[in-house]
Amino acid sequence: MSWKIVTDSGCDFRSLEDLSPYTQFQNVPLTIQIGSEVFIDDEGLDVDRMMASMYASQSSASSSCPSPDSFLEAYKGAENVIVITITGSLSGSQNSAQLAKNIFLEDHPNINIHVIDSLSAGGEIDLIVLELNRLIKQGLSFEEVVEAITAYQAKTKLLFVLAKVDNLVKNGRLSKLVGKVIGLLNIRMVGEASDQGTLKLLQKARGQKKAVQASFDEMVKAGYQGGRLVIAHANNEKICQQISEKIRARFPGADIICQPTSGLCSFYAEDGGILIGYEIV
Repeated sequence: MSWKIVTDSGCDFRSLEDLSPYTQFQNVPLTIQIGSEVFIDDEGLDVDRMMASMYASQSSASSSCPSPDSFLEAYKGAENVIVITITGSLSGSQNSAQLAKNIFLEDHPNINIHVIDSLSAGGEIDLIVLELNRLIKQGLSFEEVVEAITAYQAKTKLLFVLAKVDNLVKNGRLSKLVGKVIGLLNIRMVGEASDQGTLKLLQKARGQKKAVQASFDEMVKAGYQGGRLVIAHANNEKICQQISEKIRARFPGADIICQPTSGLCSFYAEDGGILIGYEIV
């Protein structure tokens, strides 16, 4: 059987190493508009330049989801297609992927397509992609993969730490006063993706050291016991190292992956921010 794992750029992977045989991976990009500039979140994007443009601009920035046509193209070339999108509460990507599925199946009724609303972004989507690849390698049927990945998703979570909130202020999601206070007092906002796919604030930590401790405490409280973890960071390798050291001190066998955020995840996490996907029991 041939497979395709399709994501939007809520996933940080541009390619996957050690792909299962007869499997393709494809990332369908969102676009980010900053003033009159439009950035396509694909492998050619200069994320640092995009973020510099965002911070230099006085205008609000916005993201646009892929069109159904973009997903239709991505669905071609495999018998079994699994699609994972950024949470539907932040983007219309999930709706585009679902609409494309319905259209595609009208002409290709023998193809299997399953669309997953991650209710999340970044590291948690990355975890789901890695697990999908592992399940496909086992030679499971389409139905078995869907059942297994649904159960797996119920045991993953997303924790985020934001060091800057300029974008949230420009888009009216935070007041300018709160934004200034966070910047002046070196505050880090520690939160999680809720079960409904919205962003939920858990703690405000002053400084990175306290943010690392708060992140670790919240993960353990939620049920992390040393399973796989993906830290997607926006220019903050230091916090990846600090969190990794703290986790391995408690859970020596923890499987930890650190990688840069996609353009879209950089747009949401901002400079210095992280999006941690982790497994719970």
